[in-house]
Amino acid sequence: MTVEAAPFYPMERQGSCPFDPAQQLRDLTVDKPVSKVRLWSGNEAWLVTRNADLRAAIGDRRLSCDPRIAGFPHVTPFVETRQDVPRTIIEMDFPEHATYRRMITRDFLHRRVEQLRPRIERIIDDLLDSMLATEERPVDLVQALALPVPSIVICELLGVPYEDHAFFQTRSNVLFSRDATAEQAMACFQELAGYLGELVGKKAAEPGDDLTSRLVTEQLMTGAITPEALVAMLVLLLTAGHETTANMISLSALTLLQHPGQLEKLRADPSKVPTAVEELLRYHTVAASGARRVAVADIEIGSQLVRAGEGVILAYDAANRDGSVFDDPDAFDIDRPDVDEHLAFGFGPHQCIGQQLARAELQIVTRKLIERAPTLRLAGDLAELPFRRDAAVYGLQELPVTW
Repeated sequence: MTVEAAPFYPMERQGSCPFDPAQQLRDLTVDKPVSKVRLWSGNEAWLVTRNADLRAAIGDRRLSCDPRIAGFPHVTPFVETRQDVPRTIIEMDFPEHATYRRMITRDFLHRRVEQLRPRIERIIDDLLDSMLATEERPVDLVQALALPVPSIVICELLGVPYEDHAFFQTRSNVLFSRDATAEQAMACFQELAGYLGELVGKKAAEPGDDLTSRLVTEQLMTGAITPEALVAMLVLLLTAGHETTANMISLSALTLLQHPGQLEKLRADPSKVPTAVEELLRYHTVAASGARRVAVADIEIGSQLVRAGEGVILAYDAANRDGSVFDDPDAFDIDRPDVDEHLAFGFGPHQCIGQQLARAELQIVTRKLIERAPTLRLAGDLAELPFRRDAAVYGLQELPVTW
C-alpha cells in the first residue's frame, strides 16, 4: 500500500487569484481539517485549518510556544538556530508570557490608541498631501503611503528616529523572508539588536516620552528585564509593528479598487469603514505562516490525537475562509454579519497586542483614501503585480496607482 506523502507547507497560492489562500489549504479545511504537512526542514507537523479547532486549541497549555522544545515547527532556519537569542512574548508560555506582556500592554490599549488617532490622521494627511501633489504617474502606493504610515507611528511610539527607517526596514525584510539563510537573518538581527541596544543606552541617560524610555526606567533599571531581553522585545515591536500593517494597507487599497461595488458602498456611507476593515483583515490574514506550537502533552484537536513532541501549526488564513463559520467565505463583503468571528489577530492569551493600533491605522487610511483620492485606480494589470510570496507576511512589493 502506498502512503501518500504529506503536502509541503506553506502551500503556493494560485496566480490567477492572489487574494485567496491556496486551494489545497482551503480543501483541507473541508476534507481533513487536522492533517500532517511537511516543512522546509523535512520535518512534519500537524496543520489545523478549521476555525473552531483553532479556537479550542490556541489557549490550551498542552501546546507550547517555546521554540527551544524538540519538535517545534520552526518557520525558517534562522528561528531554528537562534538558541542564544532571548525569546520574546510570542515565544513564551504562561506565566512568563503574562509577565512580559504586562510590561507593554498599557501602551496598546484601546484608550491609548484613541489618544493617538489625531496624530495618525496628521501623518496620513501629510503623506497624502505629498503623494497627491506629485505630477509623476504612476505612484507606488507601498512607498508613498502603506509603508511609511505604520513605520512613522511605531517609531514615534518607541522613540526610534524615523530617519533610520531604511536601515530597519531592509533588515526587517530579511527577517521575515522564508528564503533568507540562517546566517543572513542572524546578521540582520544582530545589526538591529546593536542599533536598538545603543538606543536603550541613550534612553537610560536621557529618558523621553516614549515606550522604550518607560521600559528602560520601569523594567530594565528595576531588574525586571535583562538588557538582552529588552532589546529582543524592541526588535519584535519595531519589525512586526510595521510589516503586517504596511502589507494590510496596500492589500486593502488594491482589494477596494478591484471591488468597485464595495468601494461605492463605503463612499456612500463612510460609517461602514470599521466593519470594512474587519472584513479586509478576515479576507487577507497576512500572517501567512500560521501560529507555531509544539505539544508538551498528548492532546486531541478536532478528534485527531496529537502526541507530545509533535509540532502544530494553526492556520489562521484557512480558518478565516472556513465555510462553516463564514457564509460564502471567498467573497469580499463589507456588510458581512459574521465578520467578528475572524482570527486575523489570533485568539486567546497570545492575541496580537498591537491589534487596536493596527485597526486605527487601517480605518484612518481607508477613510482618507476614499475622501481625498476618489479617482484612485490601479495603474497596470493585476496579474503583473509583484506579490510577496516568499515571506512570512503576505503582501505587495509594489502597488502602482494613478488618479
